[in-house]
Amino acid sequence: MVMRHNLLECAYTDAIEWFKKTDTVIVPVGSCEKHGAHVPLGTDSFTTINVAERAAKMADVPYTPLLPFGYSPHHMGRVGEGVGTITLSANTYRAVLTDIARSLIYHGANKIVFVTHHGSNTKPIDEFNRQIRYKYGAFVCFYKTPTERECEVVKGILEGPPEETPGWHAGEMETAQMMAHDMSLVDMSRAVNDRAHAPAWMGPEFSKIDGTITVKFRGSENIYVPMEHHEYSDHATIGNPFRGTPEKGLALFEKEAEHLAAFIEEVKKFPFVVKNRDFPERA
Repeated sequence: MVMRHNLLECAYTDAIEWFKKTDTVIVPVGSCEKHGAHVPLGTDSFTTINVAERAAKMADVPYTPLLPFGYSPHHMGRVGEGVGTITLSANTYRAVLTDIARSLIYHGANKIVFVTHHGSNTKPIDEFNRQIRYKYGAFVCFYKTPTERECEVVKGILEGPPEETPGWHAGEMETAQMMAHDMSLVDMSRAVNDRAHAPAWMGPEFSKIDGTITVKFRGSENIYVPMEHHEYSDHATIGNPFRGTPEKGLALFEKEAEHLAAFIEEVKKFPFVVKNRDFPERA
């Protein structure tokens, strides 16, 4: 029988063989949240799983089923505005990730690489990462797919200039990726070429160039402000979606998967061995 990389498709006997073969596992974490009206709520989830499953096969390691919900409180918006968005609270999110990690550690994993395309999934995780390492001795990390302000890995694929923020929300990158994933999920008649801006309530002294949690003030971007997505993005689109093509999307998936697979190969070499695999709480 062909060995399947997705643990959800494996029999328990196949999973036993995986954990004999490797101590490294990929865990894809997505989100269900408001994007531009031309792409689906699951844009970040579809991107995450496309990259994760390709990388798992390249690096020959197993991966878990996609967790389709993440940390997206800023996309809930006002009543009726962020409809379809499903967010976990930070505490629930960390608890779910902890139980996933503990389960994998119990079965023999020493190294766990969480993979996500949704930037905000990386905001509440420092405590979780450290807790798993300190308590169990496992290596655990988050791999954020190259996007937003960190697009060096996919340099040369995106064509939009910096002022178009090509790697941001429902813009060139994500539109291309959704086209490559499933063209029937994309409706370009609804697409809008748009940019981010500082929330109106902050006044004219402040500006904002993308979807980070920061704002600019007197030329400096050192101020971190909790903002709702609708306060700085009028159409849940930051960038130019009209530059997206299926060919770009496929190239993005392949390039990102190659980078992740190369990282996984290095992770395999890390000298982490779990000393505590207890899983006492089961109810």
